[in-house]
Amino acid sequence: MKVISSLLLFLSLNAISQDVQHIDPPFWWTQMPSQELQIMLYGSDLGGLTPEIDYQGVSIESVEKLPNQNYLVFNLSVSEQAKSGTFEIRLKDGRYTKAKIDYQLKDRTSDTNRNQGFDASDVIYLLMPDRFANGNPENDSVEGMLEAADRSNPNARHGGDIKGVSDHLDYIKDLGMTAVWLTPTFENDQTPEYGAYHGYAATDLYKIDRRFGTNEEFKALVEKCHSMDMKVIMDMIHNHVGDQHWWLKDLPSDDWFHDIEKYGTTNFRGEVQSDPYASQYDLDKLQKGWFVPELADLNQKNPVLAKYLIQNSIWWIEYSGVDGIRMDTYVYPYKDYLADWVEEVMTSYPNFNIVGEAWVEKVGHEAYWQGDKEGEDDGYDSKLPSVTDFQIMFNLDQALTEDFGWKDGLSKLYYAISQDRLYADPMKNVVFIDNHDTERFFTKMGEDEDLFKMGYAYLMTIRGIPQVYYGIELMLANDPVNGDGRKRADMMGGWPEDKRSVFTAAGRTKKENEAYDFVKKLTNWRKDAKAIHEGKLTHFIPENNTYVFFRYTDDEAVMVIMNGNEKDVTMKRDRFAEILDDYQTGVNVLDGATINVQSDFQVGPKQTAIFELKR
Repeated sequence: MKVISSLLLFLSLNAISQDVQHIDPPFWWTQMPSQELQIMLYGSDLGGLTPEIDYQGVSIESVEKLPNQNYLVFNLSVSEQAKSGTFEIRLKDGRYTKAKIDYQLKDRTSDTNRNQGFDASDVIYLLMPDRFANGNPENDSVEGMLEAADRSNPNARHGGDIKGVSDHLDYIKDLGMTAVWLTPTFENDQTPEYGAYHGYAATDLYKIDRRFGTNEEFKALVEKCHSMDMKVIMDMIHNHVGDQHWWLKDLPSDDWFHDIEKYGTTNFRGEVQSDPYASQYDLDKLQKGWFVPELADLNQKNPVLAKYLIQNSIWWIEYSGVDGIRMDTYVYPYKDYLADWVEEVMTSYPNFNIVGEAWVEKVGHEAYWQGDKEGEDDGYDSKLPSVTDFQIMFNLDQALTEDFGWKDGLSKLYYAISQDRLYADPMKNVVFIDNHDTERFFTKMGEDEDLFKMGYAYLMTIRGIPQVYYGIELMLANDPVNGDGRKRADMMGGWPEDKRSVFTAAGRTKKENEAYDFVKKLTNWRKDAKAIHEGKLTHFIPENNTYVFFRYTDDEAVMVIMNGNEKDVTMKRDRFAEILDDYQTGVNVLDGATINVQSDFQVGPKQTAIFELKR
């Protein structure tokens, strides 16, 4: 009997010996739009085990065999009959159970104030959590993580976090912003030599970086924004992960990543994807080359990986309630995969919105990536609702800094907008004048305050969904340092040791307050300007270094006049009679001055004048 008892004890201990280090996704929900659920388990020698589940409404449909035996991937069906609760996943080797895992199905929230999408009625405030505000100094450096905070280095981690953003939501809302876009908050446990404070080098796609906070804190931030009538846009990356991601330490399969030894780094030529004459060499270099050596390029043609990435997006949407996604490096991955990803996300969340970062050089290349455009020569439909309209930024930079001419200066804006027929819906484009990857707008304008105001007023009135970059309300300029840190300065007052705070009027300089008041007034005015949100656009060929366009609905109209001259200009009313005939006066939205639009009128120098037209 002792021999039998000892044998049973040995078998019992041996049965539950497997260590499961990763379970992705960590939990799921009932009544999801799709009944499919792929689970990835990682741990020593899991690949040869057989999963078993005994839970009503949940069944194992298939097991995916990966070459690396430390991975076990299987597909479940979670039917409509499945109830919330915890069930056991048993991993078996023959008749022996090697591991038991508790897996939870949760009830979906009934809250409807989530997953709302974003549109042209919004103004998006883009911020980098690491550089915005440090609400919790205790998480600046976390034991066991590779990079500690070093605020003395402009290109290192500075300690900003989710709590810092949450603490200053009133500031953002007061500016008139209706949506917040945070650069990625995923775990980026990269080496200090790389410096992954920006968030674009994920090392775990299911975890918020502990130096930013926790998953729960991120969710609470979204809920707080919603309670304040602001939306949240989450930044994601499906082109690459950081080279310290746990996958790189034990590859699931040889084709999980593209081979940097074979393809090197990318050519950064997103135009190749839409080029009908592109060579296979150039296409491979774009799609399979690594962005930089520290960012491992994902191969979305691997079906298990593709499903993992799509499901990860859906998990974050459902878990946090975010209203939109900005997908980084959109023109680099396989475009058929991207179309599948968009379709699955938008089918699951019809009110949602996605904007893809399409950093390309011409309108035609940009428009290629927006979906639902009939007549594409190659038959590709990206299904993508929105693109980042780099063409607006490129042309505005030149419009305000070049001498006026047939093709130059303000004429550049006319030529860019006149190609809007190429877009499926240009009103869905996200328009901007700078962001975290570009020089700051005030710097590009030579720190000319008039040009700065002209550009911001244009951004608030042109078609599309405007995005502004944190600090623009202060006319923040580039720091005089090398590296990307020069355009990503800290918001003074966001750190306990700061000597002043730009989050308060008393802490801002006179010029900062002037800029703040200007941005606040225009942005808040835009919130109620339906002609800007919904209106048509009619513009007139630039003449005499002026450019005029109208935004209008059946009920209201706005006249925008960009005067690039150093002196007043007289606007000939008859030239604009097709619209002005219906109106008597125009009220300047900035100073309240009234003009008579039934006769010629003057506009002051170096400004973008905005007039609400009155009948």
